[in-house]
Amino acid sequence: MTNQLPHSPRSDARDNRERILAVARTTFAEHGLDVAMREIARRAGVGPATVYRHFPTKEALVTEVFTEQMATCTALVDEGLADPDPWRGFCRVIETACEMHARDRGFAAAFVAAFPHAVDFATNRDQALADLAELARRAKAAGKLRPDFVLEDLVMVLMANTGIRTTSPAAAAAASRRFAALLLQGMRAEPAAVPPLPPAVRMPLRVMF
Repeated sequence: MTNQLPHSPRSDARDNRERILAVARTTFAEHGLDVAMREIARRAGVGPATVYRHFPTKEALVTEVFTEQMATCTALVDEGLADPDPWRGFCRVIETACEMHARDRGFAAAFVAAFPHAVDFATNRDQALADLAELARRAKAAGKLRPDFVLEDLVMVLMANTGIRTTSPAAAAAASRRFAALLLQGMRAEPAAVPPLPPAVRMPLRVMF
């Protein structure tokens, strides 16, 4: 006899759906939106029919992945606003957003270009920017964020961070963490009080030329 109950069909279906989404998220980020549904099924360890049962079209699957990504970004900014230390919250948002963009490898931009009307991206973006502006205001008021910081600086940060090229997603995330640390040191109102940088990552220097 065993104390473990077998999975119900409903829980099995939920597990399959979550596994498909996890595989799709990683695969789209690494290889773009042209990955075939059959390949997603193979990597997830399920049959193509199972993928299509949960996501009848490729657009449905890609949209769900993007929607999850937007929800993660929203939650990240909300956590930053909820932190009683606005500078710590601001740093967490910058560090995590940079790492997400490094792992993303252009997925978000490709999605918006391919399916511009699939989700209300503009509304979510505008709300996130408004919340980030409020977080920056609080960090300035606390005397931690330099007073001349503007949201356009964050746009430049993410644009530069997207250009990180490494040999693997893990290396890209590590390089992004160091990049974010360098940037945050420059954003501090008191640049003398800085922690040590994260470890350096070997980069393909040939991309500079």
